[in-house]
Amino acid sequence: MTDQAYWLRNVRLETGYRYEGGTVTGTETDIFHIQICDGIISAMVPANTPLETHLPMREAHQHLLLPAFRDMHIHLDKTYYGGPWKAPTMPAKGILTRLEEEQELLPRLLPVTEERAGKLLDLLLQAGTTHIRSHCNIDPVIGLKNLEAMLRVAEAYKDKASIKFVAFPQHGLLRSGSVPLVREALRHGASLVGAVDPATLDENIEKSLQTVMELAVEADVDIDLHLHDPGHLAIFTYKRLAALTEEAGWQGRVTLSHALALAHIPYEEAAEVAELLAHQGISITSSVPLGRTIPIPLLHEKRVQVSLGDDSITDHWSPFGRGDVLEKAGILAERFNLSDERSLGQALKFITGGITPLNEAGQQVWPQVGDAANLVLAEASCSAEAVARRARRVAVIHQGYPVIGSL
Repeated sequence: MTDQAYWLRNVRLETGYRYEGGTVTGTETDIFHIQICDGIISAMVPANTPLETHLPMREAHQHLLLPAFRDMHIHLDKTYYGGPWKAPTMPAKGILTRLEEEQELLPRLLPVTEERAGKLLDLLLQAGTTHIRSHCNIDPVIGLKNLEAMLRVAEAYKDKASIKFVAFPQHGLLRSGSVPLVREALRHGASLVGAVDPATLDENIEKSLQTVMELAVEADVDIDLHLHDPGHLAIFTYKRLAALTEEAGWQGRVTLSHALALAHIPYEEAAEVAELLAHQGISITSSVPLGRTIPIPLLHEKRVQVSLGDDSITDHWSPFGRGDVLEKAGILAERFNLSDERSLGQALKFITGGITPLNEAGQQVWPQVGDAANLVLAEASCSAEAVARRARRVAVIHQGYPVIGSL
């Protein structure tokens, strides 16, 4: 018998909220055995049920079972992680300084790019992340070399993680003349098309957005745009993108990464923009920056799909980053005072693709028979504690196969 089918014994699952006087005061849990077959949860029984089976057994020791995590914004292709410590230089001209640095830095990093991306992936896996969206530089300096290296890494890790790459013209889609390169990248393994700051970097909002949409429709791929631009210049960009999304029928296929302008406009205006984005199915990914945190609870309330990502991990842009999106969920909870049992537990959805063991009404909705066996075992009593305490990850399972920990 192979490990394609086995029982995961004695896992802790959340079964409902505990109430006192109508107030949620805790989370109820119970212990179960879960059968996994060919990457799918194929059976679930209470732990007091005798198991008469010839399948292998793997012991979970009553650790809490959570959905595997998702890092929806990271740059695997240009990290210092895994190499000697190096802090960024002080910026003299902001983003343009960093872009000038990359013209010399990326070719110099290329011989170790694959190795360091692998080490960074190992870090993400240790933290419970098995679904990754990485932006990969596509520009006249590095061409498709970084993408080629990343595709090799993704192939090496295909049994451990699901990795998709955004063709990312970091130096400006129009400004750097990268349109032909991005088109080629989409033909050779990139899964999404990206761009950055159509106003301040490309200096042509309409042409930049139109070109991105044309590339997406031509290749039938989704869109993920870096948008750091401030204030009403950015809000105009969001609204124009929403209009183009509707015209192209690209609803549900567009992501705004960062969307920092939402942090600096009045609440009423942010609510209006959120409703527009939700109507077009435009999602937002945030790294929860401490200085410019966008109003994530408002976006969620307006039904905008929000996900989290690490962004830079120890590179020439930032010396920070732990490669742990559970840490990001905890920071989000602290930033917006999501400190009660229900709010903490529900914060998990921002790093799991919207999945939480309990819904807001306290009904058990995950896991179910038929769900993919993408799982994390954590040293916590419930999701709320896992988020608040950034619980230690004990084991990680991807498509049914244990990739981290001893099971």
